[in-house]
Amino acid sequence: MQLVLRTALAAMLLLPVAARAQGQTDPKAFRWTGTVVAGRWVQLQNINGSIHVEAATGNTVEVTAIKRWRRGDPDQVRITAERVGPNDGDLLICALWRDDATCDESGYHSGKRGGSNRNDTEVEFTVKLPKGVHVDVNTVNGSVRVAGATAEVEASTVNGGVSAVSSAGPVAASTVNGNIDVRMGETGSGDLDYSTVNGTIRLIVPSGFSADVEMSTINGGLDSDFPMTVQGRVNPRHMRATIGKGGRKLRLKTVNGSVELRRA
Repeated sequence: MQLVLRTALAAMLLLPVAARAQGQTDPKAFRWTGTVVAGRWVQLQNINGSIHVEAATGNTVEVTAIKRWRRGDPDQVRITAERVGPNDGDLLICALWRDDATCDESGYHSGKRGGSNRNDTEVEFTVKLPKGVHVDVNTVNGSVRVAGATAEVEASTVNGGVSAVSSAGPVAASTVNGNIDVRMGETGSGDLDYSTVNGTIRLIVPSGFSADVEMSTINGGLDSDFPMTVQGRVNPRHMRATIGKGGRKLRLKTVNGSVELRRA
C-alpha cells in the first residue's frame, strides 16, 4: 500500500524549497496515540518536513509533530488523523497546507486553486511503531528515516535522503535528490525497484537473495558483494546480471552517484 502524490509538481509549488523554516517552533503541534494491530498499516503523508520512524516500546502507535516556521503561519497547516481501511484498522495521518487540500488512501490532492503558497512552515513527524505493523511514509521536501521496523516499509521523498531498515520487509524506497540506504531481513517475492537522480543507492539484502538485476549510473560506480552472471557486455556504468537462481527483478538506478548491493 502506498500513498501516491498524484500532483507532485503542484505539491512542490506549494512551498519554497530553498529556505528552511528555522525561526519559531511549536512543540505542541500534534500528538496521536492509539492501537494499530500487527499486519495493518500506518500511513503518513507530509509535504514540507522530515519523517522519522522508530520502534515503539509497547503495542501503541504514537505520532507526534513539531511545526517550525520563519515567516509563515503555522495555524494554516492542518494535521489530520483518521481510521481507514477494512474495519477502520489502518491509520492515516496527513499534513495539509491549503484549506482546499485533501488526503486519502489514494494520495494527496492539492486542491483546485493551484498557484504557490508562501507559507514556509515545516512539519517534522516522529512515529513510534509497534512490532508487526506496516508503515508507508511520504514527504516532498525533507528526509525520511525508518529504523526498528519489523514488517513491510514504503518510504519516499523528492528532496531528501531515504534511510529505511526493517528486520522483516520488504522495503520500498525512492527519492530524486538524495541517497537511498535500505536494509531488510526479508525481501518478499515481488520485484524491487530503487531510483534516485542525485545520490548513491546502497541496498543490503539476505545472503540467499536471488534476482535478475539491473544496475545503472552515469556518474558513479557499480559494486556488488554477490557473485553475478553478467548478461551481455561488461559495462562499468550499466549492468544486467543474475544473482543466484534469478527470477524476480531488482532495479537499482541513479544518475549522479554509485550503486552498492551488499550481502547482510
